[in-house]
Amino acid sequence: MKTQSRITILLAATMLAGFAGAANAGSLKIESWRNDDADIWKTKIIPAFNKKYPDIKIEFTSTPPKEYNATLNARLQGGTAGDLITCRPFDASLELFNKGQLISVNDVKGLDAFSDVAKSAWTTDDGKTTFCVPMASVIHGFMYNKDVFKKLGLSEPKTEDEFFAALDKIKADGSVTPLDMGTNDQWEAATMGFQNIGPNYWNGEEGRKALIAGTQKFTDPQYVAVFKTLARWAPYMGAGYKAQPYPDSQNLFSLGKAAIYPAGSWDIATFRAQANFDIGAFKPPLPKGQSTCYISDHTDIGMGINAASKNKDEAKTFLAWTTTDEFAQIFANEIPGFYPLSNAKVTLKDDLAQTFVSWRSECKSTIRNSYQILSRGTPNLENDLWNLSAQVINGTITPEDAAKKAQDGLDKWYKPAK
Repeated sequence: MKTQSRITILLAATMLAGFAGAANAGSLKIESWRNDDADIWKTKIIPAFNKKYPDIKIEFTSTPPKEYNATLNARLQGGTAGDLITCRPFDASLELFNKGQLISVNDVKGLDAFSDVAKSAWTTDDGKTTFCVPMASVIHGFMYNKDVFKKLGLSEPKTEDEFFAALDKIKADGSVTPLDMGTNDQWEAATMGFQNIGPNYWNGEEGRKALIAGTQKFTDPQYVAVFKTLARWAPYMGAGYKAQPYPDSQNLFSLGKAAIYPAGSWDIATFRAQANFDIGAFKPPLPKGQSTCYISDHTDIGMGINAASKNKDEAKTFLAWTTTDEFAQIFANEIPGFYPLSNAKVTLKDDLAQTFVSWRSECKSTIRNSYQILSRGTPNLENDLWNLSAQVINGTITPEDAAKKAQDGLDKWYKPAK
């Protein structure tokens, strides 16, 4: 009798375990740094997917951008990371693939919707393996408060002389902060500062590729000149800019207390939700003597599959859906300022988002010069540029010394291929 009871209990436990496993089958967790649009994923994107695939349950989790890389690495190493990994472009995600933490997505249906250029941010150096499905790029520029410009009789500056003249006029008026950015978090100083205006100095892809080839260096005049221009921003950034974190910069502009915001198009959705004034945008102003314009149209976000996921088939189903026109249309309009990298035909409803993307037909596009290859070693060039750009604006280092430190750091580990 006792033996019979034990067998019955064991069978029951086995069945319960099976039911529990079945209940978890098909559940996916997404890891992302996009905390600003978490609600859109939960209320728009995932429900649209579930209309077609109701049995695949998805949880979206976000980590603040500055903490994402370290947090994700800890979760991957600890075995607690989600099934789908939101991928930063180039080296950070390539390293995850090389460590065996991301798998190939070459067999994901719909990957042919992306050009080789679009896939390059998430493809191995030999071009054979794509490890994240591309999703979107972001474009750099400047947003501005149209009400302030109208009040002061300002027009969109096309040159740096016009840009600084506008800042002088806004500062003299004294009613709002002329240039809204802080250096507390450092990354904005490089991302919305150095990498925003820099392509006009180093001629976009020409200069970026020359750094990789070793035929140009950060100590060359065009790179020093970017730091010199950044140093000129400080008098316009408000008394507390050194202690001002990114969310405070967003709030300052949203509340109408700042005139010009060095921007990435990713901020459009935030300002649409919070600001009650008309917002315009202008391209990075041209330096003196420069006639061709360049924009940072940066391959920003992709998505891959955690090698440790127990639901890889479901993950591939979701990634295949992200290659469709349906996803591109939802993503581009629900998260304005993120521009699909697929060949989908998308109609943008937001005029500010349309302004940013219109620059593609006016200027030559490039990506941030620290992202491909040049941040693989120690010290990390991307992190160096964060710190050095912030220090230049803060006045704690000269532009010349900043350029030298950036190149010295690179020289410690990077030897261009001959």
